[in-house]
Amino acid sequence: MSIARTILLRASRSTWLAEQFRRRSFARRAVRRFMPGEDLGSALDAAGTFGASGLGSVVTALGERVSTRAEAEGVRRHYVDVLDAIAARHLPTHVSVKLTHLGLDVDRALCLDSVRALAVHAAATGTMLWVDMEESHYVDATLDLYRAVLAEHPGVGLCLQAYLHRTPGDLESLLAAGASIRLVKGAYREPPEVAFARKADTDAAYLTLARRMLDSAATNQRQVFGTHDLGLLERVRAHAAAQSLPGSAWEVHMLYGVESPAQRALAAGGVSVRVLISYGSHWFPWYVRRLAERPANVWFVVRSLIPRSSSSTLGTTA
Repeated sequence: MSIARTILLRASRSTWLAEQFRRRSFARRAVRRFMPGEDLGSALDAAGTFGASGLGSVVTALGERVSTRAEAEGVRRHYVDVLDAIAARHLPTHVSVKLTHLGLDVDRALCLDSVRALAVHAAATGTMLWVDMEESHYVDATLDLYRAVLAEHPGVGLCLQAYLHRTPGDLESLLAAGASIRLVKGAYREPPEVAFARKADTDAAYLTLARRMLDSAATNQRQVFGTHDLGLLERVRAHAAAQSLPGSAWEVHMLYGVESPAQRALAAGGVSVRVLISYGSHWFPWYVRRLAERPANVWFVVRSLIPRSSSSTLGTTA
């Protein structure tokens, strides 16, 4: 793991840095690179724009590790409202949740009840619920809860992280259960005994897992690849073509504001593409993890310090 990435991932857990960063106007400008706004309305407006151009979307409210039942219950109520708003606008939009945002650390039974309730509401409103994966010490609890929900609601999907050594075994058991999987590389700071430290190793693991997912696409709900690595995506697409899989058999999920031309090009080429749209005020840890995925993005923040009149490139970096 690079020094820059290590520093950024450590910084993402700093409450003090989060408070300092959010007070700075340049930081709010910089974060708009990756999200259309802090409120739900901005996220759904963006989803509508993408939908009109043939791109689907996934929305998520930023937040994690709530510490009270009241907070967890408030998050559940919010997502019920989100699902209702998606249905009211007839948007091609899914919802993704973090279990610690729904109270996993507070009361696992409460968290399970919330995911069940959201799964029911998502199905009733004609959309899909995704469960995000967090740090490695949450994997067992997340899998236990997800399997309990999946047994009752097959339209719920789960995120898996390619850089974890355990993921091949987890993937096999989930595919056997007919799960929908979104595969990502992984964005948390993990020890080498838990996760690959070298990017090349993570990339190789991702491709192996992706090919296994595609091989099972005919018997599983939905196989999704969340990455901005265009070279890796091309190899995934080549494997799908070799298996004679139609574009509708698998999806690509990419973040708002990242590789936007590639998103449109993939969709134009027949690949189902969804844009992950985040919103909310609790954006610091999420934003810093995005920078850690590609430390060169730090230069975007640096350029944001330059007054707009002095910079004609603000907002155009990759």
